Amino acid sequence: MAELTPDELLTTTRAVRRRLDLARPIEREPIAECIAIALQAPNAGNRQKLHFVVVTDAKKRASLADIYRKGSETYFEMRKSGLAKGTGNPKNDRTEKRVYDSAVYLRDHLHEVPVHVIPCVEGRTEGKDVPTQAARWGSIYPAAWSFMLAGRARGLGMTFTSLHLNCEKEAATLLGIPYAEVMQAGLLPVAYYKGTEFKKAQRIPVVQSVHWDIW
Repeated sequence: MAELTPDELLTTTRAVRRRLDLARPIEREPIAECIAIALQAPNAGNRQKLHFVVVTDAKKRASLADIYRKGSETYFEMRKSGLAKGTGNPKNDRTEKRVYDSAVYLRDHLHEVPVHVIPCVEGRTEGKDVPTQAARWGSIYPAAWSFMLAGRARGLGMTFTSLHLNCEKEAATLLGIPYAEVMQAGLLPVAYYKGTEFKKAQRIPVVQSVHWDIW
């Protein structure tokens, strides 16, 4: 277990792509521990039924990676076009290029990542009112974040991706997920991370994000 204060854990759990150790296998125990912790996350009304589909089979990971690539085609085309146009700010352009290259790396190596985890919640939100949608998503996402935090403490890196959801039905068929009753919330490629140090990310100043009493 990494020796991290709560603040360090919260501010240094990064989206890990290039630093995933693709060659090192993961035992079931740490994954199960992370899921047990994830299920303790706040849950709207304490009524949302959450599930985690853990994919370790190499053939299924390869098929899931193909589905991800299919679902991400438009996204990568748009990002590539945006990079070509630039933002007019060299620093921002460098950051965008670095993030893009990292995302491309993950796309191209996704099938090699030893564990794929798909957080799911029972009940679909299509056509539902906003409070119902908020309750559903507001239960599975805290659980997924808790899974990521628990993984970081155990030397596991991952990133939260959602592009395969453009082909969610195909993933459901591949993994036997009952599409009509269960909604996939994302895909977390999980592997031990290389190195030990993670820095805080550059974010906009707090003063630009906080609105006291009125916008």
